[in-house]
Amino acid sequence: MPAGRDGWFEASRPIRVENGIRARTARGSIGQRWWSRRFVDILERVCDKGRLTRGRAYARAGQVVDLDLGPGEARAHVQGSRPRPYDVRVRIRAYGRDEWDRLTAALASRALYRAKLLAGEMPTEIEEVFDECGLPLFPAEDALDMSCSCPDWGFPCKHLSAVLYLLAESFDDDPFLVLAWRGLDRETLLGALRAAPAGGTAAGLGAAGRPEVADVPFAERLADFYEPGVSPARLREPPAGAPAPPDLLLRLLDPPPVKARHIPILDLLRPAYRRLAEPPPDEAPGDSLGGAPGGRVSGRRSSGAPSP
Repeated sequence: MPAGRDGWFEASRPIRVENGIRARTARGSIGQRWWSRRFVDILERVCDKGRLTRGRAYARAGQVVDLDLGPGEARAHVQGSRPRPYDVRVRIRAYGRDEWDRLTAALASRALYRAKLLAGEMPTEIEEVFDECGLPLFPAEDALDMSCSCPDWGFPCKHLSAVLYLLAESFDDDPFLVLAWRGLDRETLLGALRAAPAGGTAAGLGAAGRPEVADVPFAERLADFYEPGVSPARLREPPAGAPAPPDLLLRLLDPPPVKARHIPILDLLRPAYRRLAEPPPDEAPGDSLGGAPGGRVSGRRSSGAPSP
């Protein structure tokens, strides 16, 4: 039988699937968040463009029957032109307990990343933390072990491509699935972050890399009370990092079971914290607290009549 455009058999229409998993995007790229785009970029570097195009069409047509993601493996069934759906598997290395202990300690030592994760956000810098631990978050181009039961000799085939694109969309919906694929589910990770000390893991360093000074009773420090507690060489400015969000404390603490008019108290406090952190508007030339015409007081335009 002559080879078709897929390189094996004559191309034919796939059997339509009722209630299949359908990609949300009808056109353009798939994957909107930075972590899902990072995954798609890897795919588009290693995969045949023609099969990726047909894979997107399969994903948008709902040809993927089911999709299940677990530690180290994503499994799916994709309906093609044959009666029996094809079995698709995408595997990466899932990290073990010791590796995740290292990762969790590294994430917990960075207050901002820890707070964002506890708030359900995926900080862009998390990839750097994984790299520092020698454990990449995203698989390298040659680290994806993929297989499909279809007869297409091209790799990856359109069935695999459809599953990979739907994986990217699932990462859009829940960034913690990226971590679950590496071996640690959301609840276990967040529980470990809540239980971990917030300070740094390096010896002698506390939160944000500041030196820790032992708390010694005054009576035992009479002779050297005015001596520095640490070497002056270590008293340097900590490296600049991303600014902490104004509601950082609210993200770190467990939400209290308090409501005001049926609204959770944290939902009322967050906008207040953010407003308090906003800088006052710049003063116009000539403005002063002395009440010049059109002057501003504490960042707000005075409502009284102009001064004579």
